[in-house]
Amino acid sequence: MNVTISGKHMEITDGLREHIDGGLERFTDHFDNTIDVNVILGIEKHRHIAEINLHANGLHINAKNTSGDMYSSFDSALSKINKQIRKHKSRINRHQPRTAKEAREYEHMVIDVPFSLDEPVDVAAVNGKHKVIERENILIKHLTVEEAAMQLDLLHTHFYVFHNADTGKVNIITPHEDGTYGLIEP
Repeated sequence: MNVTISGKHMEITDGLREHIDGGLERFTDHFDNTIDVNVILGIEKHRHIAEINLHANGLHINAKNTSGDMYSSFDSALSKINKQIRKHKSRINRHQPRTAKEAREYEHMVIDVPFSLDEPVDVAAVNGKHKVIERENILIKHLTVEEAAMQLDLLHTHFYVFHNADTGKVNIITPHEDGTYGLIEP
């Protein structure tokens, strides 16, 4: 297990480091591949903030908690991680495994738009002037809509791209403020 502990506006004491290492030891029972855990501790005014980011077996889970004591903040964030792991494992156990389905890699690009959105745009002048500022290859998994919603909850992102196992097409799922999800299909 690879553990990275960092502190913002504070020093990590040996006692706190031992407490963190002891709490994280139970994750090795849940996962068979290498586990990367990032623990970020910080103090802002009188609040003690603990954030845990766990990456294992292609699963990304993060939790954050704030309280008046650093130990209780870490313990609460750790219990949130454990709850998410149990939820993930129970969903996996309820589903039949898929066989002979390969993940596809798709490429997406971030483009730099050289104009302000507040001003009217001359489309003829802008055509051909977009510049790619970042490229990233992402791994697209074969998932059902329910599994993609679970991954979206675990990642806490604004969208999640996946290969829909039911339709065979690439879909995007987004969270709504009322707790529901939007699904974009081609």
